[in-house]
Amino acid sequence: MRLLVLGGTLFVGRALAEAALARGHDVTLFNRGLTNPDLFPEAEHLRGDRRRDLSLLEGGVWDAVIDTSGYEPEVVRTSVAALPGVHYVFVSTISVYADFSHGPHERSPVHEGGTGYGELKAACERELPQDALVARPGLVVGPHDPTYRFTYWVDRIAEGGEVLAPEPRDSAVQFIDVRDLGEWLVRCAEGRVEGVFNAVGPFEPLTLEGLLEECRRVTSGDGHLHWVPADLLEERGIENWSKLPLWISDSQYAGLQQVDSSRAIAAGLIFRPVEDTIRATLDWIRSGDPLFVDQGRPKPGIDPELEAELVSA
Repeated sequence: MRLLVLGGTLFVGRALAEAALARGHDVTLFNRGLTNPDLFPEAEHLRGDRRRDLSLLEGGVWDAVIDTSGYEPEVVRTSVAALPGVHYVFVSTISVYADFSHGPHERSPVHEGGTGYGELKAACERELPQDALVARPGLVVGPHDPTYRFTYWVDRIAEGGEVLAPEPRDSAVQFIDVRDLGEWLVRCAEGRVEGVFNAVGPFEPLTLEGLLEECRRVTSGDGHLHWVPADLLEERGIENWSKLPLWISDSQYAGLQQVDSSRAIAAGLIFRPVEDTIRATLDWIRSGDPLFVDQGRPKPGIDPELEAELVSA
Protein backbone atom coordinates (compact mmCIF):
# COMPACT_ATOMS: atom_id res chain seq x y z
CA MET A 1 0.00 0.00 0.00
CA ARG A 2 1.16 3.52 -0.78
CA LEU A 3 0.36 5.47 2.36
CA LEU A 4 0.54 9.22 2.98
CA VAL A 5 0.70 10.39 6.58
CA LEU A 6 -0.05 14.02 7.41
CA GLY A 7 2.26 14.35 10.40
CA GLY A 8 4.04 11.11 11.17
CA THR A 9 6.80 11.96 13.65
CA LEU A 10 4.96 12.98 16.86
CA PHE A 11 3.28 10.37 19.08
CA VAL A 12 0.21 9.03 17.19
CA GLY A 13 1.74 9.76 13.78
CA ARG A 14 5.00 8.23 14.88
CA ALA A 15 3.31 5.02 16.03
CA LEU A 16 1.28 4.53 12.89
CA ALA A 17 4.23 5.33 10.59
CA GLU A 18 6.25 2.74 12.47
CA ALA A 19 3.42 0.23 12.12
CA ALA A 20 3.02 0.92 8.40
CA LEU A 21 6.72 0.50 7.71
CA ALA A 22 6.80 -2.72 9.75
CA ARG A 23 3.99 -4.06 7.55
CA GLY A 24 6.02 -3.32 4.43
CA HIS A 25 4.10 -0.33 3.11
CA ASP A 26 5.48 2.50 0.97
CA VAL A 27 5.17 5.45 3.36
CA THR A 28 5.31 9.19 2.66
CA LEU A 29 5.38 11.64 5.58
CA PHE A 30 4.21 15.22 4.97
CA ASN A 31 5.08 17.64 7.77
CA ARG A 32 7.12 20.73 8.60
CA GLY A 33 10.15 18.76 9.74
CA LEU A 34 10.18 20.43 13.16
CA THR A 35 9.69 17.35 15.34
CA ASN A 36 12.01 14.34 15.15
CA PRO A 37 13.01 15.09 11.54
CA ASP A 38 15.51 12.21 11.44
CA LEU A 39 12.94 9.51 12.18
CA PHE A 40 12.16 6.89 9.55
CA PRO A 41 14.89 7.45 6.94
CA GLU A 42 13.37 4.61 4.92
CA ALA A 43 10.22 6.68 4.31
CA GLU A 44 9.77 9.51 1.82
CA HIS A 45 9.75 12.90 3.55
CA LEU A 46 7.92 15.91 2.11
CA ARG A 47 8.54 19.15 4.00
CA GLY A 48 5.72 21.63 3.95
CA ASP A 49 3.13 23.49 6.01
CA ARG A 50 -0.36 22.22 5.25
CA ARG A 51 -1.86 25.49 6.42
CA ARG A 52 -0.12 27.39 3.63
CA ASP A 53 0.88 25.18 0.74
CA LEU A 54 0.00 21.65 -0.37
CA SER A 55 1.69 21.89 -3.75
CA LEU A 56 4.13 19.11 -2.81
CA LEU A 57 1.20 16.69 -2.85
CA GLU A 58 0.32 17.48 -6.46
CA GLY A 59 0.89 14.51 -8.71
CA GLY A 60 1.43 12.12 -5.81
CA VAL A 61 -0.18 8.70 -6.00
CA TRP A 62 -1.36 7.14 -2.75
CA ASP A 63 -3.90 4.49 -1.82
CA ALA A 64 -4.73 6.08 1.53
CA VAL A 65 -3.96 9.09 3.68
CA ILE A 66 -4.00 9.16 7.47
CA ASP A 67 -4.51 12.64 8.86
CA THR A 68 -3.07 12.89 12.37
CA SER A 69 -2.73 16.67 12.51
CA GLY A 70 -6.05 18.13 11.33
CA TYR A 71 -7.42 20.61 13.88
CA GLU A 72 -8.87 23.38 11.71
CA PRO A 73 -11.81 22.66 9.38
CA GLU A 74 -10.51 24.97 6.64
CA VAL A 75 -7.18 23.14 6.58
CA VAL A 76 -8.86 19.72 6.49
CA ARG A 77 -11.13 20.90 3.66
CA THR A 78 -8.09 21.95 1.64
CA SER A 79 -6.34 18.65 2.33
CA VAL A 80 -9.35 16.62 1.20
CA ALA A 81 -9.56 18.67 -2.01
CA ALA A 82 -5.85 18.11 -2.69
CA LEU A 83 -6.23 14.32 -2.46
CA PRO A 84 -9.20 13.34 -4.64
CA GLY A 85 -9.89 9.62 -4.72
CA VAL A 86 -7.48 8.83 -1.89
CA HIS A 87 -9.08 6.90 0.98
CA TYR A 88 -9.12 9.34 3.91
CA VAL A 89 -8.50 8.23 7.50
CA PHE A 90 -8.96 10.97 10.09
CA VAL A 91 -7.77 10.87 13.70
CA SER A 92 -10.45 12.69 15.65
CA THR A 93 -11.31 12.49 19.37
CA ILE A 94 -14.13 11.58 21.75
CA SER A 95 -14.09 15.27 22.69
CA VAL A 96 -16.41 15.84 19.70
CA TYR A 97 -19.33 14.57 21.80
CA ALA A 98 -21.59 17.20 23.28
CA ASP A 99 -22.69 15.29 26.40
CA PHE A 100 -20.58 13.19 28.76
CA SER A 101 -23.11 12.62 31.52
CA HIS A 102 -23.18 9.06 30.17
CA GLY A 103 -20.92 7.04 27.89
CA PRO A 104 -21.28 8.08 24.23
CA HIS A 105 -21.59 5.82 21.21
CA GLU A 106 -20.96 6.78 17.58
CA ARG A 107 -24.51 8.09 17.06
CA SER A 108 -24.42 10.36 20.10
CA PRO A 109 -24.78 14.10 19.38
CA VAL A 110 -21.60 16.00 18.62
CA HIS A 111 -20.78 19.68 18.97
CA GLU A 112 -22.29 22.13 16.51
CA GLY A 113 -20.27 25.34 16.42
CA GLY A 114 -17.75 26.64 18.94
CA THR A 115 -14.00 27.11 18.95
CA GLY A 116 -12.79 24.60 21.56
CA TYR A 117 -10.74 21.53 20.76
CA GLY A 118 -13.70 19.17 20.55
CA GLU A 119 -15.82 21.68 18.66
CA LEU A 120 -13.13 22.20 16.02
CA LYS A 121 -12.54 18.46 15.64
CA ALA A 122 -16.27 17.96 15.09
CA ALA A 123 -16.18 20.67 12.42
CA CYS A 124 -13.19 18.92 10.78
CA GLU A 125 -15.17 15.69 10.60
CA ARG A 126 -17.87 17.48 8.58
CA GLU A 127 -15.28 18.33 5.93
CA LEU A 128 -14.38 14.69 5.22
CA PRO A 129 -15.46 12.56 2.26
CA GLN A 130 -18.48 10.30 2.84
CA ASP A 131 -16.33 7.18 2.59
CA ALA A 132 -13.75 8.37 5.14
CA LEU A 133 -12.83 6.52 8.29
CA VAL A 134 -13.13 8.63 11.44
CA ALA A 135 -11.36 7.29 14.54
CA ARG A 136 -12.36 8.86 17.85
CA PRO A 137 -9.83 7.85 20.50
CA GLY A 138 -9.98 8.88 24.12
CA LEU A 139 -6.81 9.35 26.14
CA VAL A 140 -3.94 8.02 24.02
CA VAL A 141 -1.04 6.75 26.12
CA GLY A 142 2.29 4.99 25.93
CA PRO A 143 5.86 5.70 24.82
CA HIS A 144 6.63 9.18 23.44
CA ASP A 145 3.42 10.75 24.80
CA PRO A 146 4.21 14.50 24.97
CA THR A 147 1.34 15.34 27.36
CA TYR A 148 2.65 13.60 30.52
CA ARG A 149 -0.84 12.47 31.47
CA PHE A 150 -0.77 8.67 31.80
CA THR A 151 3.01 9.01 32.09
CA TYR A 152 2.55 10.98 35.32
CA TRP A 153 1.16 7.98 37.18
CA VAL A 154 3.85 5.58 35.98
CA ASP A 155 6.60 8.08 36.76
CA ARG A 156 5.23 9.07 40.17
CA ILE A 157 4.58 5.54 41.38
CA ALA A 158 7.96 4.33 40.14
CA GLU A 159 9.53 7.12 42.19
CA GLY A 160 8.01 5.61 45.34
CA GLY A 161 7.20 7.21 48.66
CA GLU A 162 3.79 8.42 49.79
CA VAL A 163 1.65 8.78 46.66
CA LEU A 164 -1.57 10.76 46.64
CA ALA A 165 -4.39 8.92 44.86
CA PRO A 166 -7.80 10.56 44.32
CA GLU A 167 -11.11 9.04 45.34
CA PRO A 168 -13.32 7.49 44.10
CA ARG A 169 -10.93 4.61 43.66
CA ASP A 170 -13.55 2.43 41.98
CA SER A 171 -14.18 4.89 39.14
CA ALA A 172 -13.75 3.49 35.63
CA VAL A 173 -10.70 4.48 33.59
CA GLN A 174 -10.25 4.19 29.83
CA PHE A 175 -7.36 4.84 27.45
CA ILE A 176 -5.71 3.34 24.40
CA ASP A 177 -2.08 2.44 23.85
CA VAL A 178 -0.74 4.52 20.97
CA ARG A 179 0.74 1.40 19.37
CA ASP A 180 -2.66 -0.35 19.35
CA LEU A 181 -4.24 2.72 17.77
CA GLY A 182 -1.50 3.06 15.15
CA GLU A 183 -1.57 -0.58 14.12
CA TRP A 184 -5.36 -0.62 13.87
CA LEU A 185 -5.46 2.56 11.76
CA VAL A 186 -2.97 1.06 9.32
CA ARG A 187 -5.00 -2.15 9.01
CA CYS A 188 -8.14 -0.08 8.45
CA ALA A 189 -6.38 1.88 5.72
CA GLU A 190 -5.35 -1.39 4.06
CA GLY A 191 -8.98 -2.53 4.01
CA ARG A 192 -10.43 0.88 3.09
CA VAL A 193 -12.67 0.68 6.16
CA GLU A 194 -15.31 3.42 6.29
CA GLY A 195 -17.37 4.98 9.04
CA VAL A 196 -17.05 6.39 12.54
CA PHE A 197 -15.46 4.40 15.36
CA ASN A 198 -14.78 5.13 19.00
CA ALA A 199 -11.32 3.77 19.82
CA VAL A 200 -10.93 3.44 23.58
CA GLY A 201 -9.71 0.54 25.72
CA PRO A 202 -8.77 -1.52 27.55
CA PHE A 203 -10.87 -4.54 26.59
CA GLU A 204 -11.65 -5.54 30.18
CA PRO A 205 -13.15 -2.96 32.59
CA LEU A 206 -10.52 -1.21 34.70
CA THR A 207 -10.78 0.99 37.78
CA LEU A 208 -8.44 3.75 38.86
CA GLU A 209 -7.34 1.65 41.82
CA GLY A 210 -6.70 -1.32 39.54
CA LEU A 211 -4.55 0.80 37.25
CA LEU A 212 -2.48 2.37 40.04
CA GLU A 213 -1.94 -0.97 41.76
CA GLU A 214 -0.79 -2.42 38.43
CA CYS A 215 1.62 0.51 38.11
CA ARG A 216 2.99 -0.38 41.55
CA ARG A 217 3.43 -4.01 40.58
CA VAL A 218 5.06 -3.38 37.20
CA THR A 219 7.39 -0.62 38.36
CA SER A 220 8.36 -2.56 41.51
CA GLY A 221 8.15 0.75 43.32
CA ASP A 222 7.90 0.99 47.10
CA GLY A 223 5.22 3.67 46.86
CA HIS A 224 2.23 3.61 49.19
CA LEU A 225 -1.08 4.87 47.82
CA HIS A 226 -3.03 7.30 50.01
CA TRP A 227 -6.62 7.66 48.81
CA VAL A 228 -7.72 11.24 49.42
CA PRO A 229 -11.41 12.30 49.30
CA ALA A 230 -12.43 14.25 46.22
CA ASP A 231 -13.94 17.13 48.22
CA LEU A 232 -10.64 17.74 50.01
CA LEU A 233 -8.77 17.85 46.71
CA GLU A 234 -11.33 20.21 45.20
CA GLU A 235 -11.14 22.49 48.24
CA ARG A 236 -7.42 22.86 47.59
CA GLY A 237 -8.01 23.78 43.95
CA ILE A 238 -6.76 20.53 42.46
CA GLU A 239 -8.48 20.10 39.13
CA ASN A 240 -9.83 16.90 37.68
CA TRP A 241 -7.75 15.48 34.86
CA SER A 242 -5.37 18.41 34.31
CA LYS A 243 -3.59 17.89 37.63
CA LEU A 244 -4.47 14.25 38.30
CA PRO A 245 -4.99 12.52 34.95
CA LEU A 246 -7.82 9.96 34.69
CA TRP A 247 -9.47 11.39 37.82
CA ILE A 248 -13.08 12.48 37.29
CA SER A 249 -15.20 13.31 40.33
CA ASP A 250 -17.96 15.24 38.54
CA SER A 251 -20.83 13.00 37.39
CA GLN A 252 -21.43 15.45 34.53
CA TYR A 253 -18.28 14.06 32.90
CA ALA A 254 -18.43 10.43 34.02
CA GLY A 255 -19.07 9.38 30.43
CA LEU A 256 -15.51 10.34 29.47
CA GLN A 257 -14.49 6.99 30.96
CA GLN A 258 -17.50 4.98 29.76
CA VAL A 259 -17.14 5.19 25.99
CA ASP A 260 -18.56 2.36 23.87
CA SER A 261 -15.88 0.97 21.51
CA SER A 262 -17.73 -2.18 20.44
CA ARG A 263 -17.87 -1.10 16.77
CA ALA A 264 -14.10 -0.68 16.58
CA ILE A 265 -13.53 -4.00 18.35
CA ALA A 266 -15.78 -5.68 15.80
CA ALA A 267 -13.69 -3.97 13.09
CA GLY A 268 -10.48 -5.52 14.42
CA LEU A 269 -9.26 -3.16 17.15
CA ILE A 270 -7.34 -5.14 19.76
CA PHE A 271 -5.73 -4.02 23.01
CA ARG A 272 -2.49 -5.21 24.51
CA PRO A 273 -2.37 -5.92 28.28
CA VAL A 274 -2.24 -2.87 30.54
CA GLU A 275 0.98 -4.29 31.98
CA ASP A 276 2.59 -3.96 28.53
CA THR A 277 1.62 -0.29 28.28
CA ILE A 278 2.93 0.50 31.75
CA ARG A 279 6.21 -1.33 31.14
CA ALA A 280 6.80 0.34 27.77
CA THR A 281 6.05 3.74 29.30
CA LEU A 282 8.46 3.03 32.15
CA ASP A 283 11.21 1.99 29.73
CA TRP A 284 10.66 5.22 27.80
CA ILE A 285 10.81 7.28 31.02
CA ARG A 286 14.17 5.69 31.82
CA SER A 287 15.50 6.33 28.32
CA GLY A 288 16.10 9.99 29.09
CA ASP A 289 13.85 11.42 26.37
CA PRO A 290 11.88 14.57 27.28
CA LEU A 291 8.62 13.54 28.94
CA PHE A 292 6.59 16.71 28.44
CA VAL A 293 6.15 19.15 25.57
CA ASP A 294 4.62 22.50 26.53
CA GLN A 295 1.50 22.85 24.38
CA GLY A 296 0.03 25.80 26.21
CA ARG A 297 -1.24 23.87 29.21
CA PRO A 298 0.42 23.09 32.56
CA LYS A 299 2.27 19.88 33.18
CA PRO A 300 0.08 17.37 35.05
CA GLY A 301 0.91 16.50 38.62
CA ILE A 302 0.82 17.93 42.12
CA ASP A 303 3.49 20.01 43.76
CA PRO A 304 5.42 17.65 46.10
CA GLU A 305 4.90 19.88 49.12
CA LEU A 306 1.14 20.01 48.57
CA GLU A 307 1.04 16.27 48.00
CA ALA A 308 2.85 15.64 51.29
CA GLU A 309 0.49 18.02 53.10
CA LEU A 310 -2.63 16.33 51.73
CA VAL A 311 -1.30 12.85 52.46
CA SER A 312 -0.60 13.89 56.04
CA ALA A 313 -4.10 15.33 56.36
